[in-house]
Amino acid sequence: MAQLQAISSPPSSNLVFHGTKRYESLQIRDKLCCLGRLSSNQELGARSSGLHGNAVVHQKGNLIQVSAGRVTQAILTGEKETDVSASPKGRGLRGKLNKVVLAYSGGLDTSVIVPWLRENYGCDVVCFTADVGQGLKEMEGLEAKAKASGACQLVVKDLKEEFVRDYIFPCLRAGAIYERKYLLGTSMARPVIAKAMVDVAKEVGADAVSHGCTGKGNDQVRFELTFFALNPELNVVAPWREWEIQGREDAIEYAKKHNVPVPVTKKSIYSRDRNLWHLSHEGDILEDPANEPMKDMYMMTVDPEDAPNKPEYLEIGIVSGLPVSVNGKELSPASLLTELNEIGGRHGIGRIDMVENRLVGMKSRGVYETPGGTILFAAAQELESLTLDRETMQVKDSLALKYAELVYAGRWFDPLRQSMDAFMEKITETTTGSVTLKLYKGSVTVTGRKSPYSLYRQDISSFESGQIYDQADAAGFIRLYGLPMRVRAMLEKGI
Repeated sequence: MAQLQAISSPPSSNLVFHGTKRYESLQIRDKLCCLGRLSSNQELGARSSGLHGNAVVHQKGNLIQVSAGRVTQAILTGEKETDVSASPKGRGLRGKLNKVVLAYSGGLDTSVIVPWLRENYGCDVVCFTADVGQGLKEMEGLEAKAKASGACQLVVKDLKEEFVRDYIFPCLRAGAIYERKYLLGTSMARPVIAKAMVDVAKEVGADAVSHGCTGKGNDQVRFELTFFALNPELNVVAPWREWEIQGREDAIEYAKKHNVPVPVTKKSIYSRDRNLWHLSHEGDILEDPANEPMKDMYMMTVDPEDAPNKPEYLEIGIVSGLPVSVNGKELSPASLLTELNEIGGRHGIGRIDMVENRLVGMKSRGVYETPGGTILFAAAQELESLTLDRETMQVKDSLALKYAELVYAGRWFDPLRQSMDAFMEKITETTTGSVTLKLYKGSVTVTGRKSPYSLYRQDISSFESGQIYDQADAAGFIRLYGLPMRVRAMLEKGI
C-alpha cells in the first residue's frame, strides 16, 4: 500500500487521499477515511470533501488540505498496488442495497460480515469504528483488515469526549443504576456509536446500516432503536439474524472461502466489551452463577488483596451534578475519567459480579470493572446528601430507576428519557461542591463533603440548644404525625 507522509497536520484534521487505481488512506489523529477511485475531472483542482467538507487540492500525486487557514500536505512516498475487490454489481442473493455502513471492530465476525453483505446485498461496505476508549490495541491494523475484507472505505472517529460528556455524565447526574448494581457501561456506549453511524451514513450516501450483534443480546435493540429514532428511512441489516453461520468455525470457513484473511489472535474464553467507563466479562465459567471468577480474568483492576496497604485520598470537584476536577485539577470529561480509572484500578475499586435480567427476557451473568465510575457515583451521591431535601431526593431516586431502565433498553433518544434528563439537570443545579474519598483495598469511603449550597446547618443540627429549633415543638408534631396510628389502635381496642 502506498505510504503517505503528513506534514504540519492541524489538530483533529481530516485528510482524504484519493488513489488512481487503489484505495489509499491517511489517519490524522482521530479520523481516517479511505475512498475509492475518482474520475479524472474530479482529481483536477480543488473540491469540497463530501465526507468532511474540507477543501482538498490535488497536485501531481501530492494532496494538500486547507482547513481553517492551515495547510496539511500528504506526499506519496511509495507506489505499490493493493488488490481490492471491485465494487459489487447488480442484485445480491437477498436483495439490493447501494451502500451499507457497518459497525466494525476488525475481529472475525465483522471481517466476515463485509463480504457477506457484498455477496447478499450487492452493496459497497463502509466500515465504521468508534473510539470510545477501548484502547489502542483494539484499533491496530483496522485499515488493512477492512481493505482485506473488501470494504470500500473505513471511517474512524474519536468519540471519547462526546461519550463521557453527553452520555456517561447525564447518567451519573441522574443516579442511573440498573438492578442495584450495573452502571450501564455498554448500554451508554451503544447509542453514541449508533448515532455516529447514522451521521456517517448521511455523509457517504449510504442507504443502510449494519451491526454484528447476536439475536440473543441487548445490543441489537440498542443499535436499532437509535437508528429508528434518528433516521427511520435507513435499512438495517443484522447478519446474525439472517445467515447460516452458527459459530466461530463456520465464520472461519466462510472467510477462507471468500479469501478474507482470518484475524490471527488468541481466542479469549470470555466475551468482553471495553470502553472508557468499564470492562465487562461474560461467558465460559461465568455462565454458571455458582462459579467464582478467575483471578486472572480482571484487566482494569488489581485484586483488592494485592492493592496498596496505604489508603489514598481523593477530592472530587462537582459543578451542578457533573464532575469537573480531581484534587483541584480541572480536567476534560474523558481525561478526568481516564485518571480516575488509573487511580481506582490500582486500589481494586469497582468490581461487580451480578446476574441481570436482559431486555430479551433471559437472565445473564456478567462481571464488570468500573473503577472510575464507582468513585464518581460515590462522590455525586454523597454531595446530594447536602444539597437535596428529603422529598426531592426521594423523587429523584425513584425516577433514576426508570431512567436506568430506559438506558439499558436502548431508549436513549426516547422523549421520556430526554424529559427526565431535563428534570435531573434542573434539580441538580445546586449540587456543587466537593467530596473527599478514601480508597483502600477495593473500598470507597466518604470522609468529607462540602458545598456552598449545603442545606445542612450546624446551628440547627447541633444537640446544643438553638434559637431556630425549639425541642418542645416536637411534642405537637409527633401527636399530629402519629394521629392515624393512634386512631387505628383506638378502633382495635374499642376505645
